[in-house]
Amino acid sequence: MKRPTEIAYEFIKERILEGIYQPSQKLIENDLSLEIGVSRNTVKKALLKLEQENLVVLEKNKGATIKSFSLDEINNFLKIREVLEGLIASDAAQNITEEDLQKLDKILMEMKNHLQNHDFDAYSQSNLDFHEVIYNASHNQQAVDMVKIIKQQLKRLQFKTILVPGRNENSLEEHRHILEALQNHDAEQAENYLKRHVENIRHTILNNYNVLL
Repeated sequence: MKRPTEIAYEFIKERILEGIYQPSQKLIENDLSLEIGVSRNTVKKALLKLEQENLVVLEKNKGATIKSFSLDEINNFLKIREVLEGLIASDAAQNITEEDLQKLDKILMEMKNHLQNHDFDAYSQSNLDFHEVIYNASHNQQAVDMVKIIKQQLKRLQFKTILVPGRNENSLEEHRHILEALQNHDAEQAENYLKRHVENIRHTILNNYNVLL
């Protein structure tokens, strides 16, 4: 059974990442306490944990606010992610198994079908699954952990990029190139293709920032 603090933490975090709670929105401890069905002290503990993950800002006598990233901060986060994802892909190319490659091939087919059916939620989930296989194939756990933190913080923005005209087809093609490099166990190509994939996400966000908010 989950502890009350964990329940409150997951409740608030899910709503932040899904965009139900918006950037710069103030969180009222008493309202959260009533909504979740836990004490205010439990809510405080959950908010402290979310502050450590850079998802909320806590200010003395002002309470909690959903973290809002500037365009420069988002750009910097994604530049960091480009480098880290490249390292992960390079390592994965050297260590990935035939079983993992079969998983990626299957997921890529699912992604193609989801796009054809305009099921963007399912596409995004398969996209996550695709990258998770690569993360598991890499032996650079530290890089993986840092990437996941960045992806978590920018999840609500990245999810919407698939709705930008033309981005979904480009995204699918980028994943196909990544898979081919991994199938060839070409570390350099895998690194380059995954870095370019994240770079394209970055440019999509920067060029459509006001629409994606």
